[in-house]
Amino acid sequence: MHQVKDVELGADILAANRKMAEENSRHLKKHQIKCIDVLGAIGSGKTLIIEKLIEILKKRGIRCGVIAGDVAGDDDYQRFKGHRVPVINLNTGKECHLDAHLVSHALEKLDMGKLDVLFIENVGNLVCPADFPLGSELTVTIVSVTEGDDMIRKHPVLMGMSDIIVVNKVSLAKIMRVDTRVLEKDAARIAPHTSVILTDAVTGTGMEELLRAMKLG
Repeated sequence: MHQVKDVELGADILAANRKMAEENSRHLKKHQIKCIDVLGAIGSGKTLIIEKLIEILKKRGIRCGVIAGDVAGDDDYQRFKGHRVPVINLNTGKECHLDAHLVSHALEKLDMGKLDVLFIENVGNLVCPADFPLGSELTVTIVSVTEGDDMIRKHPVLMGMSDIIVVNKVSLAKIMRVDTRVLEKDAARIAPHTSVILTDAVTGTGMEELLRAMKLG
């Protein structure tokens, strides 16, 4: 009996989240804001990639904002704040993902009339976020060569639902003895509809290609 109740409760939570995500999506579209959910493990380079994209877009007159999600602290929030863009910090406590309800409250705090693009930096996890859509227009998942060449095939659910897969830190591939072609091959097999972009956030390599894949370049 307990197992049945747990399954029902889990289904209710997921259904409620999907409904809220749909409401978030309608709200963002109403204000003509392109929302991008950025996922990736801790250390994959999510924050730096978003920072690089913000600076490029700012120079083109595109107004950006960020929702910074993390289990605790405001390290990423402070980094984004340094770029002089609207930022909301969301701490999830013990939860390993953002959810649509948390994001809806963050949206209430943003001046939607002053944004063109909103980045949501999700919690550093490649499992839990797959079950909790947030209402974004695009899902971008970042892996790095420092995590090994098996990261994509180890997370087929999240990769399969991603619109763009970013393979970051490619300048370290040789040092890490990682063949990026393996990652690209895995992506082609698991998520054939998904664009794969090779980047190096430190040098800026691949940022323009990533923006084009997001239809922002």
